[in-house]
Amino acid sequence: MNPCANLYFLSLLACKLFECLDETTLETLGADLTTLGDMLLSALAHKTACEISKENCKPDSI
Repeated sequence: MNPCANLYFLSLLACKLFECLDETTLETLGADLTTLGDMLLSALAHKTACEISKENCKPDSI
């Protein structure tokens, strides 16, 4: 998918969720998805650091 297609899809998904879910559920889903994104970025950062310097690589680092 190209970036514009991704943005279109995400916009459509957001609108459909907004139509179907109540405010409390939307707030919770938004917070959970933000947390998921942050956790994925953290895992990638740890993986990159591990690949750059094997000294930083520990089994429990992720």
